[in-house]
Amino acid sequence: MTPEEVLPDALLERIRGRAAGYDRENAFFHEDLAELVGAGYLKMFVPTDDGGLGFGLEAAAQCQRRLATAAPATALAVNMHLVWTGVAHVLQARGDSSLGFVLKEAAEGEIFAFGNSEAGNDAVLFDSRTTATPLPGGGYSFTGTKIFTSLSPAWTRLGIFGKDPGGRDGEGELVHGFITRETPGYRIVDDWDTLGMRASQSNTTILDGATVPPERIFRRIPVGPGRDPLIFAVFACFETLLAAVYTGLGERALAVGVASVKRRTSFKNNGRSYAQDPDIRWKVAEAAMAMDTLYPQLASVAADVDALVDHGPQWFPKLVGLKVNATETARRVVDLAIRVSGGSSYFRGSELERLYRDVLAGMFHPSDDESAHNTVANAWLGPLEG
Repeated sequence: MTPEEVLPDALLERIRGRAAGYDRENAFFHEDLAELVGAGYLKMFVPTDDGGLGFGLEAAAQCQRRLATAAPATALAVNMHLVWTGVAHVLQARGDSSLGFVLKEAAEGEIFAFGNSEAGNDAVLFDSRTTATPLPGGGYSFTGTKIFTSLSPAWTRLGIFGKDPGGRDGEGELVHGFITRETPGYRIVDDWDTLGMRASQSNTTILDGATVPPERIFRRIPVGPGRDPLIFAVFACFETLLAAVYTGLGERALAVGVASVKRRTSFKNNGRSYAQDPDIRWKVAEAAMAMDTLYPQLASVAADVDALVDHGPQWFPKLVGLKVNATETARRVVDLAIRVSGGSSYFRGSELERLYRDVLAGMFHPSDDESAHNTVANAWLGPLEG
């Protein structure tokens, strides 16, 4: 299936038509989610033999790019489910079936969310401020605070991780597992009232002794950077799908800007269209050229993940570079679209006004600008001498 078949124009227009209302009311996208579930969208990484679409990362990224042209916040939240199912797919393609149950449960209709982000944890996946306490029998109890937990009103499975300080003979160990909606010992704080991406409802989640049984613990790895395939799979899916959302957002901003320029007329130039103004044309061209750099980069990185290409130590620079390029390019394109559209885009309710707020979220997702540049510099120049 193509992205157009997975997300037909009629469905896309219904989703686009609801986006402004969700944003205005700071409401979760329940109707969008119900339609996407009905279309099998959340099963795109599930094998066809199990009732899914059997997609790889490249096809999934194109679908997310298309969805984001209609509703960036819906696409961003759905990303979190697709990250986990994508990670399971990427691992399985490399001979690691440790998350096979994720694909099985996604096929059965479970919705996965990503509960890893923590305030002040700039180590991201390489350390955790959440404590994972071992329990008799092999389970763990998790205590800590997770932020930006998208899909908070709807998830049925939440992936979390924390640190067992006594693990690995006292050197510390990072423990990954899943809780369910019925797991005791967690609560969701209704605190998502943000500048943009409001429909994602990425609330804070408090873990207060949330217990994960041994069969739901799927990884125990050393603290710090390592070569565990899980780390690559998470970065590959998270950064690529995130880039897809912001690419779609920029794509939509350019289209809205072009339509606005064609509608606007200049009083001083005897009612001529602004499409005939050389300065406006230059800005539109700049935005279009910026977007043209993103499409092949997104497709190439995703295709290389699917093809099991071995980029060695250059893999992480490629992934974080894609994310930063997508989020920063989308910001620049939205800004240019607003400049050529005139003062009407400054009013509440304008689509560009909403896209302007939504696109700002890109700077907060890992890897941030500073971390990404450090990753790329280390790959090319080696680490700083200490």
